[in-house]
Amino acid sequence: MTDKEDLDSQPFMSHLIEFRDRVLRCFVSVLIIFAGLFSFSNELYLYVSKPIRAYLPDNLSMIATEVASPFLTPFKLTLVLSMFAAMPYILYQAWAFLAPGLYKREKKIVLPLFFSSVLLFYGGMAFAYYVVFPLVFMFFSGIAPEGVSIMPDIRSYLDFVLKLFFAFGISFEIPIAVVILSWMGAVDPNKLAKKRPYVFVLCFILGMLLTPPDIISQTLLAIPMWLLFEIGIMFGRMVAPAAESD
Repeated sequence: MTDKEDLDSQPFMSHLIEFRDRVLRCFVSVLIIFAGLFSFSNELYLYVSKPIRAYLPDNLSMIATEVASPFLTPFKLTLVLSMFAAMPYILYQAWAFLAPGLYKREKKIVLPLFFSSVLLFYGGMAFAYYVVFPLVFMFFSGIAPEGVSIMPDIRSYLDFVLKLFFAFGISFEIPIAVVILSWMGAVDPNKLAKKRPYVFVLCFILGMLLTPPDIISQTLLAIPMWLLFEIGIMFGRMVAPAAESD
């Protein structure tokens, strides 16, 4: 290897080492949070399962159909919540890794987008827990056939709510996606606004694909997605290049 090739490879290796170190920091942060929350695993599960337990008859409760479920299900929930809780730190590590290669104008918009994406993801999860879950479980419990006892399995319930958490959390990132694409000049916010009817239909299609097969959760996902799309267009017009927004 020549001296020139050796010099060219050094920046790449240094970036690779920095990337490895930051990934390890993210991994360790999740483990630290998990270690602090593990002793409260059962309490966390009780809190997450509160929306459905509120609609169970007084003489019924949730069940565990697998031998290891009473341990593994709260364990899985705690691990996922640890990753959610560590998200601000993980995004900070991503920002710290990318920031040296960004221009001053890019830094001004990327950092707010990082923080906004975290808040929107948390907001989507909170919306699912406090608004969607009570309505969905009230609907399901009300249509159960006569003679059928509602006794949900703890593992199946966790899989159900985590799917909705991810669906709503990711869907609430729509304004971030629209702003980034507008800022990059990949889309014109004004032209995108003219496709509003198609976007409205697409939101309901995505709501159908991302949520269980009930009209309540599908609608409660589709409507916020459409409203967030409108918010993204509003902010996208502010950051779009002048040539694209004229």
